[in-house]
Amino acid sequence: MLAPFTAEMDPMSVISVGQAVVLGVVEGVTEFLPVSSTGHLKITEGLMNIPVDDTAVVGFTAVIQVGAIAAVLVYFFKDIVRIVSAWGRGLRDREERQHHDYKFAWWVIYATVPIVIVGLAAKPLIDGALGSLWVVAVSLIVGSGAMWAADQMGRHKRGEDDTTFKDAMLVGCSQILALLFPGFSRSGATMSTALVLDLDRVAATRLSFFLGIPALTGAGLYELKDAVGAGVGAVPLAVGTAVSFVVAYASISWLLKFVAKHSFNAFVIYRIVVGVLLLGLLGAGVLNA
Repeated sequence: MLAPFTAEMDPMSVISVGQAVVLGVVEGVTEFLPVSSTGHLKITEGLMNIPVDDTAVVGFTAVIQVGAIAAVLVYFFKDIVRIVSAWGRGLRDREERQHHDYKFAWWVIYATVPIVIVGLAAKPLIDGALGSLWVVAVSLIVGSGAMWAADQMGRHKRGEDDTTFKDAMLVGCSQILALLFPGFSRSGATMSTALVLDLDRVAATRLSFFLGIPALTGAGLYELKDAVGAGVGAVPLAVGTAVSFVVAYASISWLLKFVAKHSFNAFVIYRIVVGVLLLGLLGAGVLNA
């Protein structure tokens, strides 16, 4: 077990700079892989004796997600500029509204509304009982079954240009599963839903990225006040966010190359192993739920 935090390490913060680096790496690696970043962060915090239900800690983990989102913005900068430009042109010119990019921009906005509503309404429950590591462990295993089934069921015959409003809404709404059950994985839920809708793996992955931008950015900005106000120093926040950006950028590049040639079976197996191991650690009392 990693050394617990002590006040002498940084009396102004409940999270030290060293711990921020570790959590930034975990966030960057797992945010866009279908393995649950929230689950891995909670497990890592537990191993470092950081209270996972502390308001400041919850805020910190949400804020460093902004670093990972920034990586998406940089990686897909040309795509984002193209989509936003099409949206802007469509607002001014009726003929431009038939362009797929204009429609897609609206679909991302519409698909974000459900998770915002549920997130605000269920926040006390999400930060409380549903934040338990028992929930994370079970969600990792159950989500693995859903991901495997989706990969088997999907016919992988539709590309990114074939996405529709229905696709965006169903995939967007699936993010709620990960919001309510940390461990299920936002990426895992969105990619699995897209696969069931017969999108190919690359299209499913890219759609998951684009739909995650407004939801995760909004969550990070919303939690910023709690992270700073409740006792996370500015330096650990900045370090954790910067590390998550660098690692997430590399993770995005690797994932897109991986899904172009492989199934999701490796992630399914990994999730089951982590879920079973976590249940064992909780049952043995090594980790506090």
